Amino acid sequence: MNGGSPKVINSDTSDTESGDQSRTALIERSIPLTDNRIQSRDLFVSSREIIISHGEETYRLRLTAQNKLILTK
Repeated sequence: MNGGSPKVINSDTSDTESGDQSRTALIERSIPLTDNRIQSRDLFVSSREIIISHGEETYRLRLTAQNKLILTK
């Protein structure tokens, strides 16, 4: 991936009960890592919240209006 520019991948999902079909956009992008450090501005390019999967658990990392980070399970 070049320079962190996002790549959008469309994925079809279907709801088996209602028969509705919706499209989900999956965004693939690269985040620079320098000396084992990631800049938060690179994580929050398009949203103020990201979802982190760790094993079987899911966490939310949010950027607040006061520019603080909150990690919740």
